[in-house]
Amino acid sequence: MFTEYEIETLIEIEEIAQATTALKKEFLKKEAPYLEISDQDFFSLIMMVPTVGIALANSDISFFEEMSLNRKARKLSKGGYFWGKDPVVFSLKFVIKNYALWEDKFLAVIRTCMERSFDIHAMEGSYDPRATITISQYRKQVLQMPYIFIRFLSSFFLEEDDSIFSTRKMDQVDYKRLLSIGEKLGLTTIPFFHYFCATIEVH
Repeated sequence: MFTEYEIETLIEIEEIAQATTALKKEFLKKEAPYLEISDQDFFSLIMMVPTVGIALANSDISFFEEMSLNRKARKLSKGGYFWGKDPVVFSLKFVIKNYALWEDKFLAVIRTCMERSFDIHAMEGSYDPRATITISQYRKQVLQMPYIFIRFLSSFFLEEDDSIFSTRKMDQVDYKRLLSIGEKLGLTTIPFFHYFCATIEVH
């Protein structure tokens, strides 16, 4: 998952900062008028949205999923609020409440973030859905990918960063939500995203 310092670096990019500020203004006005949160922490909230979306795939967040979301949120928060009221954790409840209403707008900012932080279009290419890839071949592909792109994938879709190198298990509902989020983020035009999905054991 992203660290506080990576979040701080990303939001220093002008286009990302502008997109974050605009969405924050709209979100606070329509959803949480009394919420106090910095621009950096709101950007952290934005980066949590894919993870929240998968957790909500079954329409209800389990206790384990809630604890996992809170742990990620605290790691992203500016200054680390491990013993006090964490603004990102507190803000999650507003996103969860009306996720369907805000999903596309939050994901649009994430797409802007990816486009401005690395050359995502250079990674696009044709993909044969019938193609297969061994875990060894996949791991070599991981090493060839831009570092920041791997950070995005692991932050959005994995519990632990090093899981990017191994197979994972996911139920059918969560997997469909992952694919939906990937499509909305424009990841389906990137062959590596399909390789990443192929390492997931769907049950």
